[in-house]
Amino acid sequence: MKRHILTTLLILFCAMSTFAQKWELRKANNLFEKRAYVDAAEFYSRSEKNQETLKNLGDSYYFNTKMKEASKWYGELVNKFSDGLDNTYLFRYAQALKGIKNYEQADIWMAKYEAAQAESTTEFMSEVDANVPFLYELKSSEVNAEVSDFGPAFFGKDKIIFASSRNPKAKNYKWNDQAYLDLYTADIADDGSLSNPQLLKGHVNTKKHEANATVTKDGKTMYFSRTNYTDGKRGKDENKITHLKIYRAELVDSIWTKIKELPFNDVSYSTYHPALNYDESKLYFVSDMPGTIGGMDIFEVDINKDGTYGTPKNLGPKINTEKREQFPYMSEYNTLYFASNGHLGLGNLDLFSSQIEENIFSEAKNLGSSINSSLDDFSLIINETTDKGYYSSNRDNNDDNLFEFKREEYIKPVYMVEGVVTDKKTGKILPGSLVTLMDDDNNVIADTIVKADGKYVFKLDPNQKYMVRGTRKLYNPYDVDFSTDTEGKISHDIVLDLELYSDKEENIIASTDGTTQVKINKIYFDFDKWNIRPDAAKELDVLVKVMKKYPEMEIEVSAHTDARGTSDYNLELSHQRAKSTLEYLVSQGITIGRLKSIGYGEMQPLNKCGDNCTDPEFDLNRRCEFKLLK
Repeated sequence: MKRHILTTLLILFCAMSTFAQKWELRKANNLFEKRAYVDAAEFYSRSEKNQETLKNLGDSYYFNTKMKEASKWYGELVNKFSDGLDNTYLFRYAQALKGIKNYEQADIWMAKYEAAQAESTTEFMSEVDANVPFLYELKSSEVNAEVSDFGPAFFGKDKIIFASSRNPKAKNYKWNDQAYLDLYTADIADDGSLSNPQLLKGHVNTKKHEANATVTKDGKTMYFSRTNYTDGKRGKDENKITHLKIYRAELVDSIWTKIKELPFNDVSYSTYHPALNYDESKLYFVSDMPGTIGGMDIFEVDINKDGTYGTPKNLGPKINTEKREQFPYMSEYNTLYFASNGHLGLGNLDLFSSQIEENIFSEAKNLGSSINSSLDDFSLIINETTDKGYYSSNRDNNDDNLFEFKREEYIKPVYMVEGVVTDKKTGKILPGSLVTLMDDDNNVIADTIVKADGKYVFKLDPNQKYMVRGTRKLYNPYDVDFSTDTEGKISHDIVLDLELYSDKEENIIASTDGTTQVKINKIYFDFDKWNIRPDAAKELDVLVKVMKKYPEMEIEVSAHTDARGTSDYNLELSHQRAKSTLEYLVSQGITIGRLKSIGYGEMQPLNKCGDNCTDPEFDLNRRCEFKLLK
């Protein structure tokens, strides 16, 4: 009886536990669908970790830029359920890894996402940093609260307008468990610092989100983003999703009023992040309207003189990617600044710029690591004249904050190698020497013949490995490896001390006639023969050893005869003996390109006895010589 009761209780407990797990999962899914990501993550963390749960758990942290937690759950997802997984999660995992500065693993997963070898993030950013036009000095603004503050825009000459979740009267937004966003203003001091944050007066702020405003220079017209909320009602599409819209407001008696939405808004897609160009003839904005390249693109629309609007136009693939492009700002110099996680960068949203000339945008350029971080950096505005501005970032693993910055022109360091070519023994300058610059794979990049001063100079690229080589006839080449990477130097001064072969080896002799020869004992041939005898091979092996020691050395093998016999016969005999000598050297591993053979017959005797020589005198003329060509 007791056993039966215990069994029944165990079954009931298991059933209740299963019911509780299912209830928590349904609750988590419901919260996730409502984009209440903070609460959803809490329920998902207690649920069974299947594919769907891990996706949503990773997303809940990813969408709130909690990259440490996101990378943990995405990592478990891609390792457990790699087959058939939507590659969007490979991209998000790579971005999350960048967010925690794990660039090596991020590159691996980005390569898998792209189904091709991705460019190294570290190498890419090193190249970017070497070529940026400006460096940025950053300072977190004192107006930041312990909530989200972002999206600055100039408001006249001495204020900015920005979005903040600091309003204590606002209801909390389930996405990030912070208050709904409102628009605030702050004063700009002479040094560019911000102070005195104030809630924007008028009828712009509601109980839903308002953010990212842009104001005309006369201060009388404002465009801003707002959740689709009209006449106290929130608009939704057929999937019950509330999108964002751009609204226009007018300043009347110091009060923002006459609020109207723009005609290209729609209930089925979002339009937001408005930004005026300098002459206020165009409005730039972000949307996922039909015609987008990726998730969110930047568009432009003409503002006609009669107050109407043209047809929105996508800025095209130089600006927009398959991912997100947001927070446009057009400066007085016709430079578009924007944020993107589709162009290659340090991670998540990075800041980019593009110059517009004759309505054509240049390729987007990353602003570099002096302003971009591994997390989100976005919403930059700048006074191009003073080089001061503001932007938003969560770089410190905090909520979005406002940063003040000033920028300075980046004076690029001159990467170079220079030096002089000298004789190692005497120290004398060696004009006419060849100096060659090669890359890490021994490909020739540049070369030069030094002039009377013996000096050379080459410009270099950063983050590269190089070798510089000095060469000269009858000298041993001299190589020096060096680097311009983080372990190397920007500028190198390298003296190339070349050493004569004759100074290095006792059996290499510089003759009075200006030639240099490798001296070995006599090589003998049998009478009327040209084959290499064993005793001759032993002597030739000395030459082989020298040539293998100096792989750049080139030799002329010359054969001579005495004057006995006809001159034609002796010439042919010398050719054969020179040829057989060359073939022996090749058989011992000397490449034929380093050798030249020639037979002189009886034309270059070492004495003048002709055919009346004594046997020792005949022997002196019957010889092989090994002259250095290089």
